[in-house]
Amino acid sequence: MKYREKRIIAVALGAVAISLFLIKNPGSYENYLVKSDVSPETSSAEPVANNSTSASDSELTPLGETESKSPLATEILKKLEIKGRASKTGYARTQFYSAWPTIDGCSLRQKIIKRELGDSAVISSEDGCTVISGEYDEPYTGSHLIFYQKSDLTSGVQIDHVVALSDAWQKGAQKLTKSERYNLATDPLNLLAVDAKTNQGKSDGDAASWLPPNKSFRCAYVARQVSVKYKYSLWVSQAEHDAILKVLETCPNERAVGV
Repeated sequence: MKYREKRIIAVALGAVAISLFLIKNPGSYENYLVKSDVSPETSSAEPVANNSTSASDSELTPLGETESKSPLATEILKKLEIKGRASKTGYARTQFYSAWPTIDGCSLRQKIIKRELGDSAVISSEDGCTVISGEYDEPYTGSHLIFYQKSDLTSGVQIDHVVALSDAWQKGAQKLTKSERYNLATDPLNLLAVDAKTNQGKSDGDAASWLPPNKSFRCAYVARQVSVKYKYSLWVSQAEHDAILKVLETCPNERAVGV
């Protein structure tokens, strides 16, 4: 079957899925396409204190759409403390969270995928949450990826913590409360839906050891890392600081995100 024929079939199936969903849920079209107001306080996965940090609208808008009033990423970088890594002893993902939270009935994973795929995302009529097909420009590789079915998304996409949790643990997160670590792990500011193989290659590297192969995304990537570290009072190593600064020197007008 030719590519064009596959694309036509995928679009047709998507339209049928949407129609069935709307028949079963009249008046829900706005909710079907709405940008998620993700807030850890409403999650059923973990107990979170009342002072939890909720996601702002800017953190759920498409990548690259930062506000002009946001401070420059270089200015935020100057505010980060430079220190060596702390011990990794005691690190475990469960120190941050045990599973993706469910917010407004949908998994945060699905909300992040929907954010990246935008209007191309086709949602399952069975639960009104699961993204079953769509396409987008993947940020880490720069490739345009098309997903014709749910299994393609399951195997091809992972949700990356822009500031890896292991890196965060060694650069200040040990001193955060359980609630603050939970917020860090589930904050949309720190989450991107990316190519699975490329994300595995990143592992828990910081900017000194790993940058996206897609050079055109590196400025936005390190600006987001700086923003996350500033928001959660994490520090950077000297090598990490220098690597981030080297990238930002090529884009001095790059702005922080959600700060």
